[in-house]
Amino acid sequence: MGEEKIMMNLLKFRYTQVVGKISLVLTLLVLISMLGFTCNAVSYEDYAPIFYFEKDECCYPVDVSYLFDNVGGIDKVSSLDVEGNTLYYYDNPEGTSLDNGVVNDYQSKISQYGYTVYYRVNTSVPGYTFIQYWMFYAFNKGEQNHHEGDWEMVEVVIPDSGEKWVAYSQHYSGQKAMWSQVEREEDHIKVYVARGSHANYLRCYSGKLGIASDVVGCNGQILRPGDYDLVELGSQSWLVYNVLWGEVNSVEDFVLGRAGPQGPMFRQDMNGNYMWNGITWGEGLLPASGLLFMLEWFLYHFVTIFIIITLVSLLIMFIRIYRRHKKYGLGPRIVSMLYIDGFNLKSIGNILCFAGIIIAVFGLINEWYVVSADINVEGYQTSGMIDVISINGLNGVQVTLPGLNGPVPMGSVLFPFSLVILVGFVFMTLSTIGIYRSRKLGVKYLSRGIKLIVLIVLLLVSIMALGMIANPNGSSEFEGGDYVARLIGSISSKPFGGEYVFSIGEENVNGLVSVKWGMGIGAVLLFVSGVIFLIAGVLEITANKVFFKPKTPVGKTEDEN
Repeated sequence: MGEEKIMMNLLKFRYTQVVGKISLVLTLLVLISMLGFTCNAVSYEDYAPIFYFEKDECCYPVDVSYLFDNVGGIDKVSSLDVEGNTLYYYDNPEGTSLDNGVVNDYQSKISQYGYTVYYRVNTSVPGYTFIQYWMFYAFNKGEQNHHEGDWEMVEVVIPDSGEKWVAYSQHYSGQKAMWSQVEREEDHIKVYVARGSHANYLRCYSGKLGIASDVVGCNGQILRPGDYDLVELGSQSWLVYNVLWGEVNSVEDFVLGRAGPQGPMFRQDMNGNYMWNGITWGEGLLPASGLLFMLEWFLYHFVTIFIIITLVSLLIMFIRIYRRHKKYGLGPRIVSMLYIDGFNLKSIGNILCFAGIIIAVFGLINEWYVVSADINVEGYQTSGMIDVISINGLNGVQVTLPGLNGPVPMGSVLFPFSLVILVGFVFMTLSTIGIYRSRKLGVKYLSRGIKLIVLIVLLLVSIMALGMIANPNGSSEFEGGDYVARLIGSISSKPFGGEYVFSIGEENVNGLVSVKWGMGIGAVLLFVSGVIFLIAGVLEITANKVFFKPKTPVGKTEDEN
């Protein structure tokens, strides 16, 4: 018995040793795996954005408690009946979409609430991890629309293999970019926030493309990750509330951009993709590109570039005029356009030149192209035709929507066409100083006429190209329920002008919409001006007269002037 007991104790001891070793090995494996997981885990703090605001921004990302404290609680919602459907919304009592009440109230409490950004890490999509950063703003005071409350989002998408990418929200859409295209400090992405609208951009010079008229810059406040609180988005009870985060009074408010947005889980883009579903939403956005960045940079700095080029060109032109004066003289009337003496071809040509300039100036201040609409839809009727799209030399492209009380601006593409054309006339006038032959003057008139006509031709070509956007498949028919595509197809097929009437028969929306479009008087005047310059040029070339006798014999200077 003693030997058996000793043997049993020995077996127990060895069993304990083996089990202990196995436990130690398993523990080490678990620790190693945990360590590896920790090293490879995605941290929302690593990618937390750096926000750059424009200097005149008045609202910054804030905790939603700011709104709930004013409203009186999460459940304090208002309602609006729309054709038998009830919409719920939070109404900040400190103001409306038409005044500065909410902005003033927020600014008085900004030190109390500070800055807050909500984050969400999602791994539900196989092969991807995406981190969303949601920002709530007390008020949207954009260039083209105002409304209470504003939700915006940027996200970082991290695939199991391949390059990371980002997606930034911009109004009803957004932009995506590969990781190599993103400005950042380490992994902290840089986000340039448009003034008032809070649309998010990849560059500080973006925002000029499109009709939103966003003003972006990095000349204002900067919020770094340490400057704001990062709060996880997921456990909040308000997250599942399908309400609008701002007052809405009528259907018109939705059309005119005066209604508050939906919350993170319910906000959609123009294609119906939920922003909450980051992969689907992000993949459908416009991709960034080097060419796009260059174009945005050029538009952002266009005025500065134009002024510099103009000043340099003027300097070169004055040097040439001075050299011409020293070598050949400038003639008794200096500007060759002023040689009008009697009823002859060169005089008539110069008179037509002045007539062309006057007509062109009137063309610059009148509409070049206009699209008007008369809406007679149940619950939304306008009092006659209202311009919804207008193109002219002073304001570029202007987009408005027919409100019940008149047109409401919705967007624009500002481009100083008038400035460019007027400066062109100045240079044309200066270039005629000292020209002694009408033939040389005629060539300059022809050049100006061609440029004016080409401008109108390009306008018409652009209108015709809209059909390719509405119907990229190239079909000649624009059928189906896409009213916008059918309308654009009609306009592009008849760019000189036309009329289109279509009926809307959707759920809770029925009625007729009449649309008219065509060339404006401004475009006609510019085209006429171009033709006049062509005629003036032909007359000067045909006349082939000498305005004055240069200091040097004509034969030696003919090719130098």
